[in-house]
Amino acid sequence: MLPYVNAPFEYAAGAIGASADELKLIATFLLSYPLAGVLKRIPDAKPYQKNLFIIIVSLFYLVGLFDLWDGIRTLLISSVGAYAIASYIEGPFMPWIGFLFLMGHMSVNHVYRQFINAPDRVDITGAQMVLIMKLTAFCWNVHDGRLPERDLNDFQRERAIHLLPSILDYAGYVLFFPSLFAGPAFDYVEYRRWIETTMFEMPVGTDPSKYPPTRKKRRIPRSGTPAAWKAGAGFFWIFAFIKMSGWYNNELVLGDTYMQYSFTRRVWILYMLGFTARLKYYGVWALTEGSCILSGIGFKGIDTKTGKVRWNRLQNVNPWGIESAQNTRAYLENWNMNTNHWLRNYMYLRVTPKGKKPGFRASLATFITSAFWHGFYPGYYLTFVLASFLQTIAKNFRRHVRPFFMSPDGKTPLPSKRYYDILSYFATQTAFSFCTAPFVLLTLPASIAVWSRVYFYCLIGVAASMAFFASPAKPWLIKELGKRNAPAIQRTASHESLNHPMMGLPNDPGQELDEIVKEVREEVDARRRRGSRKSDSVSFDQDIKAAVQERLGKPSGMKY
Repeated sequence: MLPYVNAPFEYAAGAIGASADELKLIATFLLSYPLAGVLKRIPDAKPYQKNLFIIIVSLFYLVGLFDLWDGIRTLLISSVGAYAIASYIEGPFMPWIGFLFLMGHMSVNHVYRQFINAPDRVDITGAQMVLIMKLTAFCWNVHDGRLPERDLNDFQRERAIHLLPSILDYAGYVLFFPSLFAGPAFDYVEYRRWIETTMFEMPVGTDPSKYPPTRKKRRIPRSGTPAAWKAGAGFFWIFAFIKMSGWYNNELVLGDTYMQYSFTRRVWILYMLGFTARLKYYGVWALTEGSCILSGIGFKGIDTKTGKVRWNRLQNVNPWGIESAQNTRAYLENWNMNTNHWLRNYMYLRVTPKGKKPGFRASLATFITSAFWHGFYPGYYLTFVLASFLQTIAKNFRRHVRPFFMSPDGKTPLPSKRYYDILSYFATQTAFSFCTAPFVLLTLPASIAVWSRVYFYCLIGVAASMAFFASPAKPWLIKELGKRNAPAIQRTASHESLNHPMMGLPNDPGQELDEIVKEVREEVDARRRRGSRKSDSVSFDQDIKAAVQERLGKPSGMKY
């Protein structure tokens, strides 16, 4: 740490009640704006200078501000290990070896962070979580670059790495300072296109009058205004968080005063606890996205309808989409959007055999990845498991109840639809207030205590809804809908079957368990047809056990 650098932060921390590390973290986000402006002004023809500037700034953040020498070692182990694995290991298992190495390394740090239990202290795990997304994607992109193009889909073809980057380019990608501590993450190909400025080439046939304005000989468009708007939004969210965290915090919901309020007010406070926690992420992600926009890497081309430049390549959150969400999918798909993309493209679709639809194994692998990536606090797992049931319930209501509030063709809402939307909004927001409380509280005793103080209302609602759709009511709803708008129901079900899990949560745990049972039965039938049994005395139960073990990725000889 640089001499005397800590003194002003400790003084300010004492004045406003925050920790010195938290203030330094915000300072890095703000300092990244002028530094991103300098980065953009380094000549386009000298990308090595941009890489060196990025590396120097990140080292200043890590060591000069936070004294994170151990953090440098952590990032070095992950990045060197991933590069070595991508360089020297070939074949279909290379990305999985890289994934296991990176996730295992991060898990050790998660356990250590949980053990020391210092939430106000900035450590390297946040930066490592961002880096894990970048490096696991890097391994897959290198793997895709070694495959014939006919075996790749459009996404894989666009991001395939055919030639390993130089050490300098790779280090610049790993240590990109505007997104070092809190993201957003992005793929190496995007970094390479940015540093080579090919990202800013306009499609053939584009009207020159619609080209984004630039300064002097730079190819990176002017981005000061959209970056300033993001910075302003970030300041607003951070200020709101500082103000409201004094009113709504863990101490309030765990204290004796909380139980003196009425039930409805306790639910309201629980909602505000989650909202206040989200404000911090809204602010941080807005600030980091703004500095990425200022550097130019947030560029996403020109909107063909409006002719305006789009700067949302690295958008990570849509606050309005979350706070106005009327269903679980809208809530989750607007939260931590880059993590959703990473889970979908580098886990959910990767564990699915070519030519098959993603099923139980894909959902299970994605769920486990998302859970381990976040860490090992019990509160995370309470939230994930409950949210998966909320998704199932929401899907059932959308399939079997919502169509009654639409025209028979499923296109036009009826006048009564507004009441369904209002109820859906309140149900979604209050359910997620309950569901995400453990994510804020982290520990199991605190989570259960707060849930009990609002009488487990969400768990009761989940149990009642699951029982309702498991009863004869569901076939009756399907029958009634079939009389008026069966085509619309079929389109809805088909559309939902294409959705990938948000944040790794299974779309429908019940349906996916049915899928694995179906797969097991098909496997057993296939083995019987192949005559795989050694004798007629081998029981059906043994076939089932072997098939289940194979579907879950366990060797058939494994002992339990």
